[in-house]
Amino acid sequence: MLHRGHQSTDGTGGGELTVPMAWLYAEYIADELLRTGDLMPPTSFEFRAGRDALALTVFLSDTEGELPGIRVVTQLETWLSLTAYDQPWQDWVAGRMAQLAAEAAESEGPDPDLELASAAWRWLEETELLAPDLNAVPGGAPPGEDEGPKIWTPAWQLGLPLGHLAIHLF
Repeated sequence: MLHRGHQSTDGTGGGELTVPMAWLYAEYIADELLRTGDLMPPTSFEFRAGRDALALTVFLSDTEGELPGIRVVTQLETWLSLTAYDQPWQDWVAGRMAQLAAEAAESEGPDPDLELASAAWRWLEETELLAPDLNAVPGGAPPGEDEGPKIWTPAWQLGLPLGHLAIHLF
């Protein structure tokens, strides 16, 4: 059994434990891009949001199942266009996740790559982080509040621009 880039532990594919290689590789790429950009401390929730949003972009854009063999530099433009501000990223992710879930339902069993991607997507959707209110009126911050007003923001809305910026800085 060899699909979506994961392999059995002994290479025979006889129903043994499978390793989610495609997801782990996507997460590795995202982590490296964010660390190279040096935008956030790697231990912050903001870094995790950026890494998960970028990993989902990398993982879900691999429509041919070639992720572990790709050259990152050949995919940067694709990832930039998917994470751009004016793109419906959340809808694209939901659609691709539904498509992969349907494909997994037709296959022999669960897809460990998809399970990890689904967990990341749930975290990004359900977690809110306190972030600066980018729509606030300039100069409208109360006295003594240096950073201005903050609002609770879904993690994906904070992580997506971080991932996009990290790609630009690469």
